[in-house]
Amino acid sequence: MSGLLSMASPQATTLLMVAAATTVLLLAKALTTRKHNLPPGPRRLPVVGSALQMPRSHPWLTFAEWAKTYGSIVYADVVGQPLIILNSRKAAMDLLDGRSAIYSDRPRNLVMAILSGYAETFAMKPYGEDWRQQRKIVMQDFSQTAITRYSSIQEREGRKLVWNVLNKPSSLRSEIKLRLGSIIIRVTYGHTLTGDDDPMLTSPLTAMDNFSKATQPGAWLVDFVPSLQFLPKWTPGAGFLKTASEWRRIVHNTSWNAYLWTKNNLESGKVLVPNMCATVLESVDKNPSTEQEAHLVWSASAVMGGGMDTNMSTLLILFLAMMLNPAIQAKARKELDDIIGQDRLPTIADKASLPYIKSVMVEVFRWNPAIPLGVAHALTEDDIYEGMYLPKGSLMIPNVWYMLHDPEVYPNPHEFNPDRYGLDDAEMNKVTDIMFGFGRRVCPGRLFAEATFFTVVSTILSTCEILPPVDAQGKKVLPEITFTNGTIIFPADFNVNIKCRSEKAWELLRSVQASEVV
Repeated sequence: MSGLLSMASPQATTLLMVAAATTVLLLAKALTTRKHNLPPGPRRLPVVGSALQMPRSHPWLTFAEWAKTYGSIVYADVVGQPLIILNSRKAAMDLLDGRSAIYSDRPRNLVMAILSGYAETFAMKPYGEDWRQQRKIVMQDFSQTAITRYSSIQEREGRKLVWNVLNKPSSLRSEIKLRLGSIIIRVTYGHTLTGDDDPMLTSPLTAMDNFSKATQPGAWLVDFVPSLQFLPKWTPGAGFLKTASEWRRIVHNTSWNAYLWTKNNLESGKVLVPNMCATVLESVDKNPSTEQEAHLVWSASAVMGGGMDTNMSTLLILFLAMMLNPAIQAKARKELDDIIGQDRLPTIADKASLPYIKSVMVEVFRWNPAIPLGVAHALTEDDIYEGMYLPKGSLMIPNVWYMLHDPEVYPNPHEFNPDRYGLDDAEMNKVTDIMFGFGRRVCPGRLFAEATFFTVVSTILSTCEILPPVDAQGKKVLPEITFTNGTIIFPADFNVNIKCRSEKAWELLRSVQASEVV
């Protein structure tokens, strides 16, 4: 062995020593954990653990199959890193909510996300003071009372979306992207988008696409063997380092450029107020400390990124679900007619009066959640739950998709059925309570996101019919329901027809567009 080391390069020697030390540590850890009553899970091999059984694509589906075999809590081990998959709402709420003091950290070994720069935002930051300060900024600007000042922006852009896809159904995906981006960029930075090629829109979309890839569970070996991050970039298999460096550059430039646009134009009148960055800057006389500025840059970045992709996915799923379920559209439309009538468009203030519309929204969340696996939490202390040992350092992965598709909880889970809630808020809250995160990591923009979604749902259903396309023979062409892979998922491309339900509805939409000035 010494002879081999003496002939090897210094880099190879280092790698061999790291590998040997890692193997010893993994074996020692394995012997320790075997003494405890771990949750059941797939077979674990020496050193590699369950690595060979980890799915590379759509992991929530594999984890759902594991739930049927092993139960609501599943233990896996990937090269020494313990993973605990939570497949039931009860287990997730008991642990991530009920014991949030030790379940609120983010994994320090989501190395690809850290290398890519995403750990700067509070969504990925370790639980601590920086996390608290960033989250506080967002919570103050998106509280239940504060978000009412943004209602007119949400309603305007939601109506534009409906009007534009009515006139050009093929623009659905790009129009959703543009209108949601217009809302988020406007309320975060006070910037009015010039079009779908505006860098203030394209850059965050690229950054969020990279985030989805960087945080996908099981996608990166370096997340389970962190020592790989110290490899020279030229080493075979170290291409992830170059990828991470490029992704880091993108998210850094995206976050700072957007913030600096607001800061530098605040006096010129270009910045539309209110918006989150302007509110914070004005509270410190436009002269933040270095620390305050960093908190604002990265909290705004989290809002900008997190507010677009998840809402885009949810709206696409809405159109897909409505196209496939005309009877549900008709029932929702009747409630809108009965409560609001046909002489005006719905507003966010109507939301509490429309329980069936809320049921439709909640069923969209449940039917195909935009984030099927919640971002992992990290356990900071050893814990015992229902007699099972949960080791410190475990990645806690909430399988949101299976929680919402467990047939014992939701009979016929693949059927889109808003009536399953019986218009009962308590039943609907069982869905929304897990859709937006757990414990101290719950999304602080939840109420704003729901209001944006309501605007589009109520406007499209009160004025239009969403129909499948037809072929040359007039036969309906229904799409195959498939989804992309990643932390945030999207339905595969599909075509749709949009038909205005009446001349009165057409005139309502047209007159609003003519009267509004951006």
